[in-house]
This record gives sequence, C-alpha cells and structure tokens, in this order.
Amino acid sequence: MTHAPISIIRALLLAAACALLLTGCGTVQVSTPDPSPKGGTIVNTARTQLGKSYRYGGASPRQGFDCSGLVYWAYQTNGIKVPRNTQKQASAGYPVKRSQAAPGDILVFRTGIMSLHTGLYAGNNTFIHSPSRGKRVRMESMDAAYWRKKLVAVRRVAR
Repeated sequence: MTHAPISIIRALLLAAACALLLTGCGTVQVSTPDPSPKGGTIVNTARTQLGKSYRYGGASPRQGFDCSGLVYWAYQTNGIKVPRNTQKQASAGYPVKRSQAAPGDILVFRTGIMSLHTGLYAGNNTFIHSPSRGKRVRMESMDAAYWRKKLVAVRRVAR
C-alpha cells in the first residue's frame, strides 16, 4: 500500500478549504423580520393602560397587570399570540440589537439573579411596563441608569 506524501494531502485540504470559503458553503444568513406597522398599534394599546395598578398575575384592564401580563394583553388585543410569562417572552420571536429596536418589540431586563422583567419598546428610547407591587403602568426611559444596565434582550415577534 502506497501513502500519498503529506505535502499532497495538505495541498488538497487547503484547496478544499478555499473552495468552501469562496462558495460561501457553511455560512448561515439569519434575518430578523422588519418592524411591522402593527408595532405602533401594540404600543398605543399598552399606552391606554398608563396609570393602571400593578397586580401580580394580572393580564387585563379590569384586574390590573404584572409586567408580562401587560405585554401579553397588548399583543393579544391586536390578534397576536405571545407567551404569558416573562421567561417565555424572553425567547419569543427573534433577537434584535438594541440599536434596532422598533415600537412593539419586547424588552427583557434582568432585575435579579433569577428575575426577569418585560416591557414594550415605545420608540425614542422609551418603554411601557408595569413595574412592581404598589406601582402603576408607566413609560420610562431606557437611558435611565437602572434600566440601561439591566437590559439583556430585545425580541421582535413575527407579525
């Protein structure tokens, strides 16, 4: 049995690698859906609840809202299904860079070691959310020091 010289094997491997790079084989293009005009409608729906009381487990104007309940209700009111809890909302749809956030995108914040918080991007570096017990649905700036350092994801739900 005759073995090919190592230099020939190296040349063949190099040629194969170059062919793969030149053809683009093995590269994956992941596209994020463009923002939808419905995103603004979702934000406007959530905006109607400004001042509504926080309520753990709440997901309606009558009950009040927790953070994920507000996101869930605003989407559901506009005929779009999203998960009900923060953990699942944190992986709904597609990831988006903060710089590409569009109205209606779900913002995910890490507020504790095991705690997540969600809200809706409203445009102009603001978001709408239901903060916590004793507080009310409100709009805040993503540039506030507290929220800026807590943001961990922006999710765009296909719509």
